[in-house]
Amino acid sequence: MARGAQKEQARQKAQKEAAKRKSNGSQLGARAAGLQVKCPKCFIALPNYNLLKQHFEAKHPKDVVPPESDFQK
Repeated sequence: MARGAQKEQARQKAQKEAAKRKSNGSQLGARAAGLQVKCPKCFIALPNYNLLKQHFEAKHPKDVVPPESDFQK
């Protein structure tokens, strides 16, 4: 094993980088908080009403876009 020391150094470096990524945590909570509006037809989550209008025009062209007041909290 001529590369034994290099292999060990690479393994230690990879472990440090993995620990750094793990300490950052998951972004799922922040993502869920950002998705405020759900399409009533297909239940896809969208961040705002303007994107819901675009989604309706593209994916549900025959249906009427619900009013913005339906999505206010």
